Amino acid sequence: MFDIRQVTIFNILTPADAKEVQPYLHTEKFKKKETIFAEGDPSEWFYVVKKGKVKITKLSQEGKEIILEIVQDLDFFGGIAVVRGFPYPANAVAMEDTEVLKLSRKNILSILDRFPNLMFCMAQNIGDRIKGSHDTLKSIALEKVESRIASLLVKLSDKSGEKTADGIMITMKLTKQDIAEMVGTTVETSIRTMSKLTKAGLINVKGGKIVIRDLNKLKSLT
Repeated sequence: MFDIRQVTIFNILTPADAKEVQPYLHTEKFKKKETIFAEGDPSEWFYVVKKGKVKITKLSQEGKEIILEIVQDLDFFGGIAVVRGFPYPANAVAMEDTEVLKLSRKNILSILDRFPNLMFCMAQNIGDRIKGSHDTLKSIALEKVESRIASLLVKLSDKSGEKTADGIMITMKLTKQDIAEMVGTTVETSIRTMSKLTKAGLINVKGGKIVIRDLNKLKSLT
């Protein structure tokens, strides 16, 4: 049985509290590239990634997909829309075969009412994510591609970095397409920029994962 306390915002619950929440959880699976919800859909469900990876995206005026955030195991998405009761403000798409847990809007609101401390934890988390999305869009609008990719890699090193003998490995596996969509550029430009950073000795790719070899120099480009 899945313990909801593994999810950061729910870790304040006692075992008895978690058992009380358990009946509200529903499981659903999505195939790679399958849409979980689209921008403008009614916010009927609050989601937690049990296994897999989900990208939160918006389309630019030119119709280009921009990744605002990547949600991994034991993190939630769709929270602000569900709590505030407005349509989902972005798209959620499975980046790989993904299993989610979901709670209906009625049930998550009931849980938040029952455990007020959860609302505080969720508000903090959502605030950080809104700032992150704002910074992403601001970066796309104002910064050069090299700076945007450097900023992205620094942010990912904080979020999912693991120290290794070669440097800080970003455990999240990303394609060149993913990186391009996260910084609002073309795949070709993303490849050229990553190659430039590799030749400069700042990063390396090992087993399909990015290793940051010189974090301080990478930060100097942001």
